[in-house]
This record gives sequence, structure tokens and C-alpha cells, in this order.
Amino acid sequence: MRGTLRIYLGAAPGVGKTYAMLGEGRRRRDRGTDVVIGYVACHGRPRTLEMVDDLEVVPTKAMTYRGATFTEMDTEAVIARTPRVALVDELAHTNVPGSSHDKRWQDIEDLLDAGIDVVSTVNIQHLESLNDVVEQITGIPQRETVPDEVVRRADQVELVDMAPEALRRRMAHGNVYPPERVGAALSNYFRVGNLTALRELAMLWLADKVDDQLDRYRADHHITGTWEARERVVVGLTGGPEGETLIRRAARIADRSKGADLFAIHITPSDGLAGANPAHLARQRALVESLGGTFHHVVGDNVPDALLEFARGVNATQLVLGASRRGRLAQIFSRGVGVEVTALSGSIDVHMVTHEATKQGRAQRLSALTRLRRVAGFVLAVVGMPLLAVVLANLRGHLSLPSDILLFLLGVVGVALVGGLWPALVAALLGSALLNYYFTPPIYEFTIAEAQNALALIAYVVIAIAVSAVVDLAARRTRDATQASANAAVLANLSGSVLRGEKALSAILDRLRETYALTSVTLLERPPDTPLTPARQQEPARWRVAATVGGEPCLSPDDGDMVVAVDDDLSLALRGRTLPAADRQVLEAFAAQAAVALRQQRLADEAEHARPLAEADRMRTALLEAVGHDLRTSSASATSAIERLRHADGNRTAADRDELLATAAVSLKRLDHLSATLVEMGRPRAGGLGTAVQPVALDDAIPRVFDAIGAGADRIRVQIAEELPAVLADPGLLERVLVDLIAHALHRTPPGEDVLVAASVFGDIVELRVVDHGPDLPVDADRDPLGLPAPEPDGENDRRVDLGLAVAESLAEAMGGSIVPTDTPGGGITMIITLPAEETVTRDRPRDPA
Repeated sequence: MRGTLRIYLGAAPGVGKTYAMLGEGRRRRDRGTDVVIGYVACHGRPRTLEMVDDLEVVPTKAMTYRGATFTEMDTEAVIARTPRVALVDELAHTNVPGSSHDKRWQDIEDLLDAGIDVVSTVNIQHLESLNDVVEQITGIPQRETVPDEVVRRADQVELVDMAPEALRRRMAHGNVYPPERVGAALSNYFRVGNLTALRELAMLWLADKVDDQLDRYRADHHITGTWEARERVVVGLTGGPEGETLIRRAARIADRSKGADLFAIHITPSDGLAGANPAHLARQRALVESLGGTFHHVVGDNVPDALLEFARGVNATQLVLGASRRGRLAQIFSRGVGVEVTALSGSIDVHMVTHEATKQGRAQRLSALTRLRRVAGFVLAVVGMPLLAVVLANLRGHLSLPSDILLFLLGVVGVALVGGLWPALVAALLGSALLNYYFTPPIYEFTIAEAQNALALIAYVVIAIAVSAVVDLAARRTRDATQASANAAVLANLSGSVLRGEKALSAILDRLRETYALTSVTLLERPPDTPLTPARQQEPARWRVAATVGGEPCLSPDDGDMVVAVDDDLSLALRGRTLPAADRQVLEAFAAQAAVALRQQRLADEAEHARPLAEADRMRTALLEAVGHDLRTSSASATSAIERLRHADGNRTAADRDELLATAAVSLKRLDHLSATLVEMGRPRAGGLGTAVQPVALDDAIPRVFDAIGAGADRIRVQIAEELPAVLADPGLLERVLVDLIAHALHRTPPGEDVLVAASVFGDIVELRVVDHGPDLPVDADRDPLGLPAPEPDGENDRRVDLGLAVAESLAEAMGGSIVPTDTPGGGITMIITLPAEETVTRDRPRDPA
């Protein structure tokens, strides 16, 4: 019998997965279960080592690779030991080359196949599906991964949870990493934001697994009723214009319950006849996805049954439908989808939402047969049936009446294939009259002497009508299904071109041109200041080309061979040929998608254009206010010293005069430095702030910062790592950033406490950390420009601190760096400044945190 697998899942290293695994092993051992440790990684953590002391450990095997010795789990030894339970740490671990398997989870599979129960551990960052997400959050690629399916197949998965602040305190106390690694870890991977995001990922992934387990349980026990474990709202869409109203109503219902899921579903008949407007469905899909829901397309013969089957399949609790668009007469013969669903819904609540299209009737469906085919059918019926009668009359001695009836019936079927139902009905009635007159005794009279001949003629008419209806319906279905298949292929090609990374708007127009062999496709836009009047609607000067592909563009809708209006301000002009009406729905879908792509492109361009301008303006404003304050302060100090010297009385000593002169000199020197810095930073360069980036040694920059700080510099402690490379920065801007951040830290730090300025290298960046131990403030307190709790109001001094933070953040970004605030373990704020290192040689990034 195969063993069972239990996994402890953690959001990050250090939350206690291995400790929980060992604790379970000890509890099972105390209950008499044979438990061994197949492999455990304690990482030098004392409390974890204590849990291993009295548990049996199967010796590991040593393996040599490239001159180094590694230890791996001895899978064969564990199997030979035949324990009931084996504790195996680090499920995603990659084995040393030369091992029997590449991954440890494959070794665990061998243990399970041998009938051994396994308890293991894994972090959320090691799941294959989340690998890229975790790298985006933390900036560290995960080299060791495990397929999600391995973890999902586990019999039990338990989340080992810990608040980010608690985990950071554990690290600060030395319970996770040695002291020399704590600072870098806290300021990089183990930031509060990173840990919070990883924690949410772990909870969401586990919630999905819980949903899967619940679905399997319901399926295994044949439970079809709804279990209201969580609100799930399903909205049914017909593809009509009322869909957006229904979606918004369903979204409001879902918003009333936090964490509710929103599903939108459109049912398409299995014969391929959608009967829906693709443009409406495209807009409704986009609306659902923008509201956080999912869109589903289901094929089903019976709409109410398919709708309820989907709703029960997702364990829905609410179902939102639109009121019937059919008239009263149609509702007499059929109750409609809404009434049917309400009657069969059971425990699912059904909301019938009224809308503007209620009882307005469905749009008339176009015939599947062309006008030419219908005309040909009538001609064939009127001309062909008499010709057939003439031919059969000449063969009267060779054919019996049943044979004549069958041949006339064959003629009716032929007419139905050509022209559809109504020409076939004409052929059937005309054929009945011809059979009666020419072939039913007495001939050449419209009378029937024998009852069986009358019955034969009646059967002919009934069969002819039935066959005509079936043949006509089959012809319509075949034509519409073919058209639907072609439309689906066109839209699939369009979606594929966009998904392959092509620019959305140009891809849509180009696919439309290629699909229908057009000369050019032009998206025309009416300028915003154009009055919408019938007289000017088609004037060339009132339109402009928003996008075009192919040959010569159309300058107005009149220039195109075919025009598809998107709205009052957008039209799609096609040049090359006129397309049939059957392609109209697909063209409208193309037009709707092109309009959406145009608006998204415009918004992206505007945002990209405005971003540097807004950033530069914000930076300059904050910089001028902050530096202006310093200029006024230094100017006032110099002026005061000079005035006191000018009005010196006889009691002033030489030492006093020297002190005043020194004060004036320092203030004037500071004024000169600030003026030069302000002029240099004010240089307009590419719409941003002028910077002169060059290698700067921190050993040289920090003493100048001390001089600028003045009073309070004696409360600053400096820790700079040995052999620290120079940073790439603007010397003046870097000095300003450090002055502002240290001033902020001094302002928050109580008397008697020091501010720490530390620097270390991490990969290809240098990190400067300004650490204070100020008070912790409530999370709902006012925030300063960097999102930190603002200091208690203290007049102009606090205003300067806030402006300094805004300037520091902007200047750091102008130099290609960043400033990120994080909590100081034990209380306070740590400001982390990251800047590129001068040494640009590629360094191996650190291994995934263990």
C-alpha cells in the first residue's frame, strides 16, 4: 500500500516548517509510531537542533562533486530501515549530480511507493507556477522548484503561518540567520512588503487546493446541492446589449461579500449557431475581467440545463439573469430561460434583473439562404414540377402511381435543397395538384375515384412538407455552422496575433485586412471639437486617421467600400471590396476591439508622456522648497553674525569676534555650496533633473554629510563594510539625500539614542541603511512622502523634515537608485538607499534563502 504525504507549507524561510515537522515526528514517536529522520536541514538554529536530539536519524550519504563534498538523503537506507514514518526536509531540494534522482521529491516518491508515510516541508517560493511571481516581488530567482502537482497530490498540506513583523523579530534575535547575515537579509528578501506578499501567495494557493479538495469530495459523494462555503455569483449573458447592466449588478452583489467570486457565462447552442453579437460579448468579457471576474463560454443544447450545470459545478450561490426580451405571445408558448432556471435552481438564489431591452423582442435573424437561391427555388418549383409531370405522363404505361408520387417527392426535396422551405411548399402543393390531374383516376380531372389514391396524395403532401422543413432546417444549420466556424477561426487568429506580442491595434487592423483580402483598413476618428450634425457627419475635413494598415488610407467614411461604425466618434473604413452581410458580426467585433485597443494605446502614451514631466515637476518643487529653507537659514545666520559685528560694543572680546566671523564664514560657505548645488540640479535635461553621475567613495562623502548636519553629528554611528566599492551617483545629490535622511532619523530618535549609518554591497548594488530607534506609531497614522508615520507636529522643523524626505526620494531615483523604508527590529524605521556599484562585473546572485 502506498504511503501518505503530509507537507508543511511556509510563506518564507524561518517561519518554523522544519520545527513543526520535527514536532509532529516527536508526537507520533511518543504515541508508539516508528519514526525516523531521513533528512533534516537545521541551518545551525539551536531550537531546531534540540528537536532532533532524541529522534532516530538515518545516516546520510556523502557525495563528491567538483572537488567538494555534499551530504544527501540515503533513500535506499531509509527504505531498508522500513519505518512507518520518515521526516524528509526541503521537498524542492536539487540533488547533487550523480544521485539516483535529480530532485528530492522524486526520492520521496520512492519512499511513498515503498509504503512509508512521509512528512516534508516546502516554501511557497519553490512552487513552479509561482517562480516568476516570487522573483518579481523579491528580485531573487528561485533555482530550486517543485511542480505544483506534486504538492497538490499530497494527502495533507498545512500552512505554517507567521506575521511578517514576528518573523523579522525572530531574525533580529538571531533565531534564523547568524548575526553577520541578519542586516542584509532584513533589508532585502525579508522586507515587510515582500513577506506580506509571499504570505498572501501562500494563503491563496492553499485556498485553491482547499477548493479542489471540496470539489473532489462533492464529486466522490455525488453531492449536487450548493454548499455556501463562499459566495459565488454567476451572471448569464445572451450576447445582447443588456449584458453590461447584468454584469455590474452581479458585481455589486459579489462586492457585498468580501472574497466572493464572479463568473460570467455565455451558452452557445451545440449546432454552432451563436445568435449573439460578438461585439457585445467582447465588451462584456473586458468588463467582467476588469471587475475581477472570469468569462466562460459553454456549448449546450438546453440553455437552462447548461446554465444550472455550470452554476452547480462552480458551487454558485447566486445566479443573475436578465428579464425576458421576448414578447407576450412568445411567452405563452414557452416560459423562457429565466422561468425555467428559477424553477430548477434549487438552493441557488436567482436574481431577475430588468433592463431597457425587456420585452422588446429578439432581433430578427437573417435567413441562411441568399435571395438568389430562394428565387431559384421558386423558379424550379413553378417550372420543374410541370416539366416532371410532362415527362411522367409520357411514361404513364411504364410507371405506377406510387412511382410517380415518389418521383414528385424527390422533386420537392430537390427544390428544398435549392430554395429552402417556402419554395418546397409551393412545389409540394403544385405537385399534389399535378398528380391529381394527370395521374390519379379519373385523369384530367381534379377528382379522386379511389380512397387509397386520396390517402396516397395526402401522405405525399404531408411527407413533402415534413421533408422540406427538415431539409431547409439542415441547410440553414449547415450554412450558419460553417459561417460560425469561419468566424471563430478569424477571431482565434486575431487573439493569437495579439497574444504573440504584436502591437494590439496594428495587429487587429492587419488581421482584418489579411482575412478578407482588403486593400486597406483605416480606423477614422472624429476630432473632439467636431459638432455632431448630419450635414457635417461625412465631411472629409471632419475626420482624421487614427490608425491604418495596407495601401492608401481612407480619409473619410465615404472613401471606403464598406464602413463599420463603432460609435459617434469612431468608424472603421474598409477599402478593396464589399463584404457580405453574413460577415457583419465579425466586422463589428473587430471594430469594437480596435476601439478598445486605440483607447488603451492613447492612455498608455499619455501616461508615459506625463510621468517624467510630473516627476520632474514634483522633484523641482520639493527641491526648491527644501533648499530654499536652507538658504534662508544660512543667510539669516550670516546676516545676524555680521550685524552683531557691525554694532559691536566695547565689551566684545577678540574671541567673540572670532566666533562671529567663523559663524559668518561657515554660513556663507554653506550658501555658496547650496547655490552651486541648486544651479547644477536645476539644469533641464530631457525634461528631468540634471545629474552628473560618477564614482563616489562613501568614505569621502559621509564626512561632508557630518559637516552639513552640524549639531547632532555626534549621535551618528557609521558602519561601512571593508572593500566597499564606490557608488555611481551625483556627489551633490548623494550628499543631499544622506543629509535629509539622517536629519529625519535624528528628528525621530529620542535623546540618548544613536542613529546608525551602515553600508554593504549586495550583488551589483550598494545599500546604505539609515537606522533610527524612534517610537512605533499606529498603522492608521498620517503618512509622510515615503509612506512613513509622520512625526508629531513641531512647526517649521517638521515641515522641513517632510520636504527633505520628498527631495531625498526624488533625487535617489534621478541617480538610478531608490529609497525603501522598512521597520527596525525592536522599534523604529530603517531607510534603505540602493545605488549601483561602480564595479559592474557580474556577480552570482545569492542562493535562495534557506
